[in-house]
Amino acid sequence: MHRERLRIRLGIATMGMAALLAGCAGATSSQGESQRASSGTSVSPAASGSLVFPKDTYTTETEKVTTSTGSVTVTYHLYSAIPYVAKPVDTRYESLNVEVPVAIDGQTIDASGAPIVLNIPVGGYLSSAVGGGSSGAPSGGVPGGAMPSGGFGGAPSGGVPGGNGGQSGFAGQGGSGDADLALAAGYVVVTPGVRGRDNKASDGTYYGKAPAAIVDLKAAVRYIHANKGVFPGNTDWIISTGTSAGGALSAILGASGNSSLYDAALAKIGAANASDAIFAAAAYCPITDLDHADAIYEWTFGSSTLKNGGTVDQTISTALAAEFAPYVASLKLTAADGTAITADTEANYLLTTFLEPAAKTYLASLSDTARASYLASNAWITWVNDKATFSWSDFLAHIGRSKTAPAFDALDLSAAENIEFGSSTTNARHFTEFSLRKATGNPNAKIDADLPAVLDEMNPMYFIGQENAGLAKHWFLRVGTSDTDTSPVIVGDLAASLLNHGSDVDALMYWDAGHGVNQDPAAFIAWIAKETGYTK
Repeated sequence: MHRERLRIRLGIATMGMAALLAGCAGATSSQGESQRASSGTSVSPAASGSLVFPKDTYTTETEKVTTSTGSVTVTYHLYSAIPYVAKPVDTRYESLNVEVPVAIDGQTIDASGAPIVLNIPVGGYLSSAVGGGSSGAPSGGVPGGAMPSGGFGGAPSGGVPGGNGGQSGFAGQGGSGDADLALAAGYVVVTPGVRGRDNKASDGTYYGKAPAAIVDLKAAVRYIHANKGVFPGNTDWIISTGTSAGGALSAILGASGNSSLYDAALAKIGAANASDAIFAAAAYCPITDLDHADAIYEWTFGSSTLKNGGTVDQTISTALAAEFAPYVASLKLTAADGTAITADTEANYLLTTFLEPAAKTYLASLSDTARASYLASNAWITWVNDKATFSWSDFLAHIGRSKTAPAFDALDLSAAENIEFGSSTTNARHFTEFSLRKATGNPNAKIDADLPAVLDEMNPMYFIGQENAGLAKHWFLRVGTSDTDTSPVIVGDLAASLLNHGSDVDALMYWDAGHGVNQDPAAFIAWIAKETGYTK
């Protein structure tokens, strides 16, 4: 079993370690690979309805974890399938696992003051279960968060495999993939189950559509805070992490702390009366800003050739791209040098802040022979004085596009996002008026009345722009430059918005890497240590 993640530092791309990041549906990886053994007998977890952490209910486990500096053996206490709400819809999903390290290579450690890594094992906005049975909840859902056929985050066939030195892979329970490494660093690891777009009851109704996943994650955080002093680790140092849809949920969780928008939904499931704000959030290739994602995608890729050689409807593409300028202007973003980020300056902002630095780091890591070969095959890149420069159009031609138009609110309701924004009685819905009007031929059609509020609840940019008081102050963002499951604008503008609103941001792009790749897993663990000041 393995868990790992993606990292990004603003302006610098570190290409050292190749490691697989658990992605939309989960992960396999070259680092954090583990062998587990258990001993002892576990008592049943706290009964449904109890919000008291069962501190004496655990099994003792051992795990061999491969880190960047070698293999270590971790002994830890495992608390399994603990319900985190008093009135769960389905305890198979609304439960969490807790791993508390007690010894590393035979040396006893005390994790009572350690950071808590909230590992979000969500891909494709699907459900994820951590084990246990159902407490009379409606039947349905995909046990274990299994991924049905189809792509992630609306992609027809998933992300771009690989990239330079990286791998791409997904596994429903993998979260961001850094959990084993966090455990080996002496951190407490919490993996919550959540409802998802696939959950369907025996009566045919759906019970995991948006915003169910983020509501569940907030409830899990409230459970941790409510048990301060009993729950293992430092509850003031909760750091969420996830990839793709899980990365989006991590970003929403970090941005929306203590927002009243979720109060009614949290009360309905019996969430603890406590804070749901977190200390820090990590997001790898987040599939987010969904209400604007189609416009962003078309502004970015437009007439770019599809990876399969096809083209997209240019009438649709052009119309959607026109929506980008007013949207980005409304964000009032500025780059580090004070330049306003607009439709006219966005490309240069991405080039100079992320893309060219990523190319520079990659090229500098190669031998002279390998670098000469790469540049000969990519003559559009200029390499002078150890600096890479290129045009936006040449970069887009290099990576191509992987989605048709519209990319997220598909006209035929086939995208994962259409299903995510379904309702209790409807599996898939249009969530933008552009696609609804195009699909129905009605120029005056309006999306369902509940959707505007749901879209706000599912978009971190909304909460950042609203100056939400519970905004996490520390952020770790990563994405591959060849990840076309969404536009690089998403991470670029998320980073700028966070910086503009007072958070510190470690953001970086991996050159030529695809969706879900993690090339610097150790950096995430080191980042936690730096931001918290914690040492075991």
